Amino acid sequence: MKLGAAIAEIMKREGIHILTGYPVNHLIEHAAEIDIRPIMVRQERIGLHMADAISRVTSGRQIGAFCMQHGPGSENAYGGVAQCYGESIPVLVLPMGYPRRIANVDPNFNSSIQMRGITKSAEPITSAAEVPNILRRAFSRLRNGRGGPVLVEIPTDMWNEEVPEPLLYAPVIATRYGPDPADVTRAAAMLAGAKRPVIYAGTGIHWARAWPQLKALAELLAAPVTTSLGGKSSFPEDHPLALGSGGLAIPKPVRHFLNNADVIFGVGCSFTETNFGVKMPAGKKIIHATLDPDHLNKDIACDIGLVGDAALALDALIAALKDRVGAPRDAGPVAAEIRQHREEWLATWAAKTDSDAEPLNPYRVIRDLWRTVDVDNTIITHDAGSPRDQLSPFWVARTPLSYLGWGKTTQLGYGLGLAMGAKLAAPDKLCINVWGDAAIGFTGMDFETAVRERIPILSILLNNFSMAIELKVMPVSTEKYRSTDISGDYAAMARAFGGYGERVTTVAEIIPAIRRGIEQTRNGTPALLEFITSKETAVSRL
Repeated sequence: MKLGAAIAEIMKREGIHILTGYPVNHLIEHAAEIDIRPIMVRQERIGLHMADAISRVTSGRQIGAFCMQHGPGSENAYGGVAQCYGESIPVLVLPMGYPRRIANVDPNFNSSIQMRGITKSAEPITSAAEVPNILRRAFSRLRNGRGGPVLVEIPTDMWNEEVPEPLLYAPVIATRYGPDPADVTRAAAMLAGAKRPVIYAGTGIHWARAWPQLKALAELLAAPVTTSLGGKSSFPEDHPLALGSGGLAIPKPVRHFLNNADVIFGVGCSFTETNFGVKMPAGKKIIHATLDPDHLNKDIACDIGLVGDAALALDALIAALKDRVGAPRDAGPVAAEIRQHREEWLATWAAKTDSDAEPLNPYRVIRDLWRTVDVDNTIITHDAGSPRDQLSPFWVARTPLSYLGWGKTTQLGYGLGLAMGAKLAAPDKLCINVWGDAAIGFTGMDFETAVRERIPILSILLNNFSMAIELKVMPVSTEKYRSTDISGDYAAMARAFGGYGERVTTVAEIIPAIRRGIEQTRNGTPALLEFITSKETAVSRL
């Protein structure tokens, strides 16, 4: 069996049925021959973002895979691999490599060396007979422990080599591990004795599918729940104990309850210090439940560490609390306090969310979008910058994985690939990316990929003809040289690519345009709705 055929067969046995990529990588042909669908992108980073979303939306049950050519293709892909690494997303990365005799000769880009710092592992194939072993190691790393990209480099001089038959390969096992019972007992005692506990839930809740356990713990303790951007939608945000998600922009209830907490229980999170995360207040007792022991005390000191799968940790904690707490506590007073602060906060933003002004206020567009779509059958994601900060506090996510949040690293243009990958993984969902006119400049050409590959997503573009978020930090260059000005007719671009494009300038057309865009996606056509908005720079920072 030829080397490429063997790799494709192993991928198929591991449940991969979509391979995103950019030629020339001969694996594309081998995959297509056994009905693994190739999706060809315009730019390598988008292909990685799509593979990223496939892994996310399935909680790793299906692994996203991406391949690219050696040299410039691998160089172009670097940012996408780094994004997967920053967000702990398991993706199989399969670059071609230079022939073995010159793989380590400057200036050749050796992916297995140069990407080692942004992958869980990076291994070149140097012997065809070792393909099953190398792929077994790769998939074991993808399916076990904290997520992250795994790279297997295929030198260009190996495609004609033979892998011994029969191909001895069985799908790898996926294991879980849980925390030390002694630590669980200590954590249960601390939570049971807390007067104002707060739960901070991260992306690990999604990977462990620990949504029922998170809800059960919150209701048992009558503890309010906030989430990271990555953890958003892990707890229903219409629940009386929901505070909302926090990033650079944050709802008022989140800050109020964290500041007044005596114990903060972080679960499925890394507590990574970032401008796009929730800053933990000083002087609080911290219980940290995380899959990766390297995250304990990394950026924030913890009093108790629970190392293991989020679902197993929560199961153990709930069991340990049953004797200490008994019946679920009365959530009424906490829910009333949350409601009071949320209503006060929303009232201060009503002038923007309910604005009838033209150019349109982006907060009004987001409000009307939420009211128009079937929220529970929608998967939405943001882009970096203003769309992230305008969307995340105000979008009420009610069902798991209905919101793909991110923020440890914030590449412009990330949302488009996420929406396309989400649609491939969940074809019955309405999949939306919200981006700005800066982000579309990075990856907008790949809207053509959505059209060509028949991936009917809905793109919501907030166009204010400016790098608005940079206005405050670039006043001189803006005044003298118009350095923050950008422009384009992006609805026309979408139509030129064969998709549906519509420019919206009036409040009266916001909802009708959204309905027309949704109908286009139902008919199989990707839609881009371009809303002409004001240069809104205010975000909910407390």
